[in-house]
Amino acid sequence: MNRESMRPQFAPARSLSDVAMIARHIEAGVHRLPMAPHHRVMVHASAATRSYCNQVGRYFVRRAGDIDLVPAGEEGGFEAETAFDTIEIVLQPALMERVAAELGGRALLSRLDTRHLLRDQRIEHLARALRSDLDAPSGSLFSDSIGAALAVRLLGVDDMDIERTNRLSDTQLKRVLEHIEAALHEPLSIDRLARIAGASSSHLRTWFKVATGVTLHRYVLRRRVERARALLQQGDLSTSEVAELTGFAHQSHLAHWMRREIGQTPRDVRRTRRLNP
Repeated sequence: MNRESMRPQFAPARSLSDVAMIARHIEAGVHRLPMAPHHRVMVHASAATRSYCNQVGRYFVRRAGDIDLVPAGEEGGFEAETAFDTIEIVLQPALMERVAAELGGRALLSRLDTRHLLRDQRIEHLARALRSDLDAPSGSLFSDSIGAALAVRLLGVDDMDIERTNRLSDTQLKRVLEHIEAALHEPLSIDRLARIAGASSSHLRTWFKVATGVTLHRYVLRRRVERARALLQQGDLSTSEVAELTGFAHQSHLAHWMRREIGQTPRDVRRTRRLNP
């Protein structure tokens, strides 16, 4: 049997500027990975399956969490003995080049080569976080952060290497925090906040967490939820208006993240206000 279909089972590709993700179901049979202009990271998401790799001419047994990397401009192919699921992440070369320049120069890009059966808990965790975000998207700041973290990991630069650089000054941190407060209703990206800080996006991502104890994305999300709760307690605006003023796509999006962050929905907040005027 010769099949080259690689149909999505869970969701179609999601465009995230520098990062995209497809959750795929791969049927048994022969598959070709054509040359592509982007880097591909594939995280195995099924029980153990056996396949033959055309590139190296040998059989592999892939288990849940095993990772394959196919750099831009490379092609590959395999024959799967049984069907399996995989999380495929697409990273644009511009992202890798930008992160490499920030962390030590384009020479780091030479570390990107075809690899099979990697085991890396950090990459696996980032892939699953990106997959879970499909159900309730939390904005470009989240995907930007995931993309930067994946780039750092794939380039072989540990967070300890970043931490040897200068920390954010109090002034830089203050500028970022003030900008977040003033722009909670707007789309925020890590590149935008890095420009405000006057730092690279990789350094900001690492040192913001050192300074505040939470990731940049989590901090913004929590501030949006707190602002939304305050507006809901005032009772002057509809839930959809509150969602718009706090940077959420719609009121169900707001309700989802309020439930996750504070254990309350907008309806719960309004009910509490009526009971405790």
